[in-house]
Amino acid sequence: MAVAETQLYAKVSNKHRSKSTSALLESLLAKGFPAHIAQKALAATGQKTIEDAAKWLHSHCNDPSLDDPIPQEYALYLCPTGHLHNHLQEFWKESKRQCGKNRAHEIFPHVTLCDFFTCEDQKVELLYDILKRVGNSFLQRFPPAISLSLHSSTSYLGFFIGDSHANILKEFALAFSSEASALADCRVKPCQKQLHLTLAHKFYPHHQKTLEQLAKCINPGETCQWVAALYSRDMRFVHYQTLRALFQYKPQNIDELMINAGDFIYVDPTQQSDVSEGWVIGTSHRTGCRGFLPENYTERANESDTWVKHREYVFATASRFLTQTESEPNVKLNGEVHNPSTSRSVSNVLSLQLSQNATLRRGVLVMRHGEGVDQVFGKSWLQQCLTADGEALLDQEVTVSYVYSSPALRCIQTAQHVLQGLKLDQKIKIRVEPGLFEWTKWETSKVIPNFMTVTELAEASYRIDTNYRGNFPLSSLVPSESYEEFVSRSSAVIKQIIAACTSKGIILIVGHGSSLVSFIRPLIGLPTRDSSDFAQVVRKIPSLGMCFCEELKEENKWQMVNPPVKTLTHGANAAFNWRNGIVED
Repeated sequence: MAVAETQLYAKVSNKHRSKSTSALLESLLAKGFPAHIAQKALAATGQKTIEDAAKWLHSHCNDPSLDDPIPQEYALYLCPTGHLHNHLQEFWKESKRQCGKNRAHEIFPHVTLCDFFTCEDQKVELLYDILKRVGNSFLQRFPPAISLSLHSSTSYLGFFIGDSHANILKEFALAFSSEASALADCRVKPCQKQLHLTLAHKFYPHHQKTLEQLAKCINPGETCQWVAALYSRDMRFVHYQTLRALFQYKPQNIDELMINAGDFIYVDPTQQSDVSEGWVIGTSHRTGCRGFLPENYTERANESDTWVKHREYVFATASRFLTQTESEPNVKLNGEVHNPSTSRSVSNVLSLQLSQNATLRRGVLVMRHGEGVDQVFGKSWLQQCLTADGEALLDQEVTVSYVYSSPALRCIQTAQHVLQGLKLDQKIKIRVEPGLFEWTKWETSKVIPNFMTVTELAEASYRIDTNYRGNFPLSSLVPSESYEEFVSRSSAVIKQIIAACTSKGIILIVGHGSSLVSFIRPLIGLPTRDSSDFAQVVRKIPSLGMCFCEELKEENKWQMVNPPVKTLTHGANAAFNWRNGIVED
């Protein structure tokens, strides 16, 4: 245990503990859980249900810190709901897309009323009572519409709250902090600075103008119901990075971390210097366990993704109540219904910009590898079919910008011949991506094939990008993987390839028959097929069968269209309609 944690342990242990127990706690005690662990589980899950707490306890059965009485950190935020919240979320999305992520994206839209403070697990319920009592006392004074004015600088963009309304909110925060200090023994610091709702923070100065234009599309007078909400976080990981697992990883060694898709992982950037390349060491938010995990199995998450919402007080004019729900009905502003047609939303303003760039679409062409055609057409087939003046794809002026291939040699050979036909073999190199390999359950040997290395392929005169590092190392391929594991891997790899290839043009992916289904369906937003249906569809995909998708940037999605050329057909290679099986049942 770290020194700081040891000091905190002593501080908490020496305090007088409340003897009162809630109904939730009594239920857990009846199940045989020790009081301090039961209280820890309730605090970590927001004291919502027995099921939530029991699930947390089950997941943390191997957590080495389970017995440590380290409390959660709590903060009191004022959060918007209704139309204003929707427009703020729209701004979050568009500002991230156009200018990249900045510090504000780490947390949802809010006004800080009280900074983070600690509260012993057994006294958290007192905070709920205090929030309700103080909220009731300020309900009649709470403004029906909070005054917001836009403020911009080279590193900050946000709404400042008008002084008269800010003074009321500060009084509310002070009353909460005073009662929390007196009744729950918490050292709560109410916000004394200019109250504000941050839109962007610590961004590049050259993005200021773009962010301002997006912010001016937000009408601060939009319909909004404000709620004062208590959130908590694990104080041990405040300065850590938060990662989200893209798919499951099963440990191969005792010092590795078991993760499921969707898990959040805390990673200390200062502890990674001695870790092998491609790996990180982190602590699972779900289990509390620590270990090594492959970094390319994860993506960056937001700081607040692991926070727990406890209770909120809704400042509604017609009712007074404390609730746990996150969505509330919209209200009128000063008795008048706001007319949405008189305001501009972010999406309306951007629609014109995006329509002007509609021609700058990216495309994804997923192709199954070719067959051993020398056995079908004779040994002279290559000399007869490859001509000096072009191929079908070349005739259609297909502009390929990137080429990815499964590590299977048949796929790499197909990719090389396509590049030669397009006269791009001296301009574009093939990125060998192990994650593109087919469902390993279909390997008859029940082991992962012994693929040629990128060095061996380059030495054999294949145009290989030897500097490319795959999203999935070969070691991550699991023999006889389940269908769920294969689908998860396929969805993750197509997502990562799309994210890496930002230039306009076509991304050519040469894979297997299964690739056309497992990559295309998640890309266009269709659900996963049943495993039995999946196998039937793949059997009908011929060699060199292909599917083509175009990006609709104005709608932030991809759609399937006819491939630029028809599939090669002969006696053993049937015609292929991409709609059948890929899109339609």
